[in-house]
Amino acid sequence: MAMQASRLLGRSLVRSRPAVLPRSSFSRRLLSTGTEGASAPPPPPKPSLWKRFLQVTGSITLVTLATGTAFYYVAQKDRTPGPQLPHDPTKKTLVILGSGWGATSLLNSLDTIDYNVIVISPKNYFLFTPLLPSVAVGTLSPRSILQPTRYITRHKKRQVTVIEASATDVDPTAKTVTFADTSEIQGQVSSTTIPYDYLVFAVGAEVQTFNIPGVREHACFMKELEDAEKMQRRFLDCLESAAFPGQSTEEIKRLLHMVVVGGGPTGVELSGELHDFLEQDLRSWYPELAEHVRISLVEALPSVLPMFSKQLIDYTESTFKEAKIDILTKTMVKEVKDRSVVLQLPDKTIAEVPCGLVVWAAGNTLRKVTRDLMAKFPDVQTNRRGITVDECLRMVGSNGSIFAIGDCSATSYAPTAQVASQEGAYLARVLAQIARKDELEARLKELQAASEPEAKQEREHIEKRLTKLEKIRPFKYSHQGSLAYIGSDRAIADLPIFNGNLATGGVATFLFWRSAYLSTLFSMRNRTLVATDWLYVKLFGRDVSRE
Repeated sequence: MAMQASRLLGRSLVRSRPAVLPRSSFSRRLLSTGTEGASAPPPPPKPSLWKRFLQVTGSITLVTLATGTAFYYVAQKDRTPGPQLPHDPTKKTLVILGSGWGATSLLNSLDTIDYNVIVISPKNYFLFTPLLPSVAVGTLSPRSILQPTRYITRHKKRQVTVIEASATDVDPTAKTVTFADTSEIQGQVSSTTIPYDYLVFAVGAEVQTFNIPGVREHACFMKELEDAEKMQRRFLDCLESAAFPGQSTEEIKRLLHMVVVGGGPTGVELSGELHDFLEQDLRSWYPELAEHVRISLVEALPSVLPMFSKQLIDYTESTFKEAKIDILTKTMVKEVKDRSVVLQLPDKTIAEVPCGLVVWAAGNTLRKVTRDLMAKFPDVQTNRRGITVDECLRMVGSNGSIFAIGDCSATSYAPTAQVASQEGAYLARVLAQIARKDELEARLKELQAASEPEAKQEREHIEKRLTKLEKIRPFKYSHQGSLAYIGSDRAIADLPIFNGNLATGGVATFLFWRSAYLSTLFSMRNRTLVATDWLYVKLFGRDVSRE
């Protein structure tokens, strides 16, 4: 019985043992059971608004600190130029007359290691002339578009002598330049003469009046910084005189009639800036006078902006018509009087137009020192537009010792800032090539007396290099496009694209115009000052106080 009971117990134990499932099916069952039974994981908690604010503020702070540190570093680097090499008596003397677009572009690109450089100019600064109309109405501060010449020369490897004086005579035979101090305060020595080996003649041009009576006596020019400041003072003077009690309506209209002579970029931009001044500021501070302000643009040619495409000329004229700016084409100025301007209309009739201010922006002519230099080469210098130069910008008749760039030279290109700037950069490369050639010629002269085989091989090598350096690539102008501001936050642009032109105008072009001018400025200092002035005027408007 005991044996039978143990057998029965063993069978029951065997039967009660659970069956072992295959591993794969067991895993699938567990997975399906876990998926069906477990709930989805809770979403991560959202960061609080305060935490997000701190994160954004921290990121902005880091970017601001990094940008400010880089800005401060570059600014301090510009302010603190390092030591320079002194003048080397073994180097040739390069004299640069002028500090305009051509001369400044040359200084920027020139390696002063090759020469002892002397700069002579009546202005010790470079003036960014395309923004001069903005200074005339107070959009920009005068100092914002000035770049002191020493800010450029002090960052050169070798010392550059900067002399504030006016060149009075050039002797191409003796290779000397005579100049005089024309400032208000003068020392015991106010005139002297220095020699040169190479001369860069970049004195620019002066205003062309076409011998019209009264222009120099009664009109404002738009050529130099003092011209823009004078025009601003006289414009505000006209406003205050018109606001004087008891003025008749006719006299108010006369005082507030502004006549701009010259339909080029300067005249058009000045007209647009005057309109902006009227609409954005004068209507707020002179509401009783704003309706009487009138702007007239006088041009002797059939259209304004002749260097632009017909499409952009039409766009400019339509924009001026909306702005109530009168465009008088085919109209010539016969005389400028104290209280009026005499015009010859397209039908040849003469009309005397009352006005309070005449701004003359109608062309350039040669300076006296340029005419005197040309008179010393009467056989070859006969072009009335300027100094005749060869394809490498060398003055014809000077045996390669005088170069002429900018408005004082007569080339096949228009006398614009863009042309002068490219001429200056090109001339820097030419002068570097000439310096290498002069060094090799001096070395070759030293080797002439030597008879060693090594000296003979070196002479042959130098002669081969000299043959290559004798060939100077001619200057070729690359047109980068034309820009002009036409007021009402609009601008026009004629840009070369591949084999054609892109003509565009409007607000987007105005933003491009501003960015292009900012990038063209020669230093970060000027870019910062101009951008700050634009922001200031946008926030607070132009200043209407008169000095």
